[in-house]
Amino acid sequence: MSEIFDIVESAEGHNATFQILHYKPIIDEEFFRMQRAGERYKQVRVLLNNGSVVTEAGALHFLKGNITAENKTGGATGLMKKFASSMLTNESTFKPVYSGVGEVYLEPTFGHFLIYHLNNEEIIVDKGLFYCCESTVKVGVAAQTNLSAAVKGGEGLFQTKLSGTGICVLQSPVPAGEILKMELYNERLQVDGNFAILRTGNIRFTVERSAKSIIGTMTSGEGLLQTFTGTGTVWLAPTQALHQRNLLLQQNPFLNQFNNNNNA
Repeated sequence: MSEIFDIVESAEGHNATFQILHYKPIIDEEFFRMQRAGERYKQVRVLLNNGSVVTEAGALHFLKGNITAENKTGGATGLMKKFASSMLTNESTFKPVYSGVGEVYLEPTFGHFLIYHLNNEEIIVDKGLFYCCESTVKVGVAAQTNLSAAVKGGEGLFQTKLSGTGICVLQSPVPAGEILKMELYNERLQVDGNFAILRTGNIRFTVERSAKSIIGTMTSGEGLLQTFTGTGTVWLAPTQALHQRNLLLQQNPFLNQFNNNNNA
């Protein structure tokens, strides 16, 4: 155990170990306010043993050991595909690959991380959630197959698809303990809002009216609902709006002062 952080979660991959580090309380006015609110400074550390890790561009903080970095473009065609994927999924165009033996530390943050073990499967995740993964995991694009989901679903035409076998780390809008994992068995889940952050590849995503008739939908007060149908798992982050609001207040002192005056 380090003197400045605790290892709160760890996952063993083929030739890499992924760890989530929580830093111990730091004496600083801004940090103290965040820590008083229950947040801890967090960081992802990857221990490589002749393995490779793929990360979002700009995620590296520092590294130690015999590690090489490369950015594969795949030629002109691959480059165009990467630009297109970046524009469609809000992920970075280039994803560096770090290989060898040593330790890779990614940027620390007050945000939240989730470790997911892929076992010859695929998952669809919200835009911007991907953070890093083993090189055995393929990072791709999933197109919405339903017009209503593409136009009115709040996710756009494309989302990020992770497939294969290996460990991936996601940036979560909420702590892991606040995620509801809904298991579906040939049934339907309907959500009023945009807080479904992950689903397994065999779940169909559509947007449907809350009532059968247009008038019923208009008078129900619910409007359109994100609808997940099939057998698999959907991860929900029902407290996401609260965390987004707190982040906005922290980033804008004027709004924070305005909120305090209204509560006085």
